[in-house]
Amino acid sequence: MELKEVVKEKYGQAALRVNTGDSSCCGTSGNLDSCCDPITSNLYDAAQIGELPQEAVLGSLGCGNPTALALLTPGETVLDLGSGGGIDVLLSARRVGPMGKAYGLDMTDEMLALARENQRKASVENVEFLKGEIENIPLPDNSVDVIISNCVINLSGDKDRVLRESFRVLKPGGRFAVSDVVTRGEVPEEVRQSMLLWVGCIAGALQEQEYNTKLMAAGFESVEIEPTRIYNVEDARAFLSAEGIDVDAITPEVEGKFMSVFIRATKPPTCCAAGCCA
Repeated sequence: MELKEVVKEKYGQAALRVNTGDSSCCGTSGNLDSCCDPITSNLYDAAQIGELPQEAVLGSLGCGNPTALALLTPGETVLDLGSGGGIDVLLSARRVGPMGKAYGLDMTDEMLALARENQRKASVENVEFLKGEIENIPLPDNSVDVIISNCVINLSGDKDRVLRESFRVLKPGGRFAVSDVVTRGEVPEEVRQSMLLWVGCIAGALQEQEYNTKLMAAGFESVEIEPTRIYNVEDARAFLSAEGIDVDAITPEVEGKFMSVFIRATKPPTCCAAGCCA
């Protein structure tokens, strides 16, 4: 099965679990098992959670809180890549106000249905959820002020295209402000794959410097990568042991090399690259 189909199946199942009152995470019955905790836990403060339907919170599968770190101002248009249950879209919509707009883009029917129901429950009108793939964003050139995403770009099999599409739909001077998973330094491939499965349930994280290089190749400038959570091997001990890995033996090769980060970049205010000029 191709990666895209695996992702659709897993996230569709996650949405259905929320509808039965469970967490969307890897486990069931609200159990944040070793695959997802502490990656997905404690990302939103009580004030943010308190203003949203419980299903929007349960439907979050992210590794960060881009809405807390992205600079959003009233009247702006925001696009969330891989919007899932809609938590970041709803939070963004309230920050940009009634004169602004927040789009959520997701390819999974079950997640879109969950997000639209969460929008109805939250009574937020300046939101639109779109069906589509982050490699082919169904919005016109120069139409978005800010792109956010919560640990979804790492799941794409064509990250260069995702970044080019992000550049295309951003207005000149627009901002790219996403949470994602990266690695730092070399890690043996077997260990890398096991750790990435733990960090993101399904993940294809880039090295930190590679992410920077790809953003610049897409046309972005002023790239910043800020660690928000650095994972240590003890966090993943139970999961890795179940995978048959000697945790004590790999500790020197893993410690401090897997992290959630907040990534900022800017589309130049004036340029004539593809997708830049109106």
